[in-house]
Amino acid sequence: MSSSSPAADAAISPVLAEVVRSGFVEGRHRGSLVVLAADGSVELALGEASAPVFPRSSNKPMQAAAVLRAGLELSGERLALAAASHSGESFHLDLVRKMLAEYDLSEENLQTPPDLPLDPVEAQAYLAAGHTPDRVTMNCSGKHTAMLAACAANGWPMEAYLAPGHPLQRLVLQVVEEASGERVAHVGTDGCGAPLMSLTLTGLARAFRSFVLAEPGSAERRVADAMRAHPEYVAGTRRPDTWLMSEVPGALSKMGAEAVQAVALPDGRALAFKIDDGSVRALGPVLARALALLGVDSPVVARIGDAPLLGGGERVGEVRATF
Repeated sequence: MSSSSPAADAAISPVLAEVVRSGFVEGRHRGSLVVLAADGSVELALGEASAPVFPRSSNKPMQAAAVLRAGLELSGERLALAAASHSGESFHLDLVRKMLAEYDLSEENLQTPPDLPLDPVEAQAYLAAGHTPDRVTMNCSGKHTAMLAACAANGWPMEAYLAPGHPLQRLVLQVVEEASGERVAHVGTDGCGAPLMSLTLTGLARAFRSFVLAEPGSAERRVADAMRAHPEYVAGTRRPDTWLMSEVPGALSKMGAEAVQAVALPDGRALAFKIDDGSVRALGPVLARALALLGVDSPVVARIGDAPLLGGGERVGEVRATF
């Protein structure tokens, strides 16, 4: 019988959440997490906080800052939508279409893959109305519209706007590295087709911290301010990012696919984590516990952390944080 080596054991992420049904632990979710103090120092690190991960849509604030640096004039709801993983609610889709028209673009210019609304309630209603997956309903369509508009404003080729070597994507890379304070180790392709820059969780938390502490009027601060002023456009009416930014003054929050989350508070405290198996059901409980460690005292923390398990239609357990 072979045994695992100490090196292999060290690589196993800690359990961040457990699944408890009828008093019995039936599953566990491992991951890594970092919490930063107001001065930017690491206050807590669990797992591999210094190993690169793909932040997925948690990179969207940096992508939105890049379109501003490229000279695109966006503000308010439009800028929030440029940093969004929107739910596909009617007000999201209406604004995407309006922005396309404002910049003399069409839905055919979008290179988002056709998709259903991200929110299950919206997806069900969308299908019931006889619609099929569409490029505009894909949750990244606001970001792609802003990218296309930035290309049009600069005379950059629009058909190749998602190529890693495109001027806009090189600018995104620059913003990501400046905000995080580290070099990007890997560039992949995100679900929407855009280049995806890796960061460590510590770098991701520092990037969010840099946005809330940026000088007023800078691209980074404009993005942070727009997201916090219009959180419903960043996510949707039934989403934790919206709840958190609506109810905790000055909080900046953005989740990413595969259970990534980053949050910064206005005084510079910040957090970032990733659940190894990508399970979204663990995201709320882990986020709520991390917010509590940051000292966030708000009823919204309990709301975000509530992840019930049902049996026969009744609550029989929960997913709960373990740290």
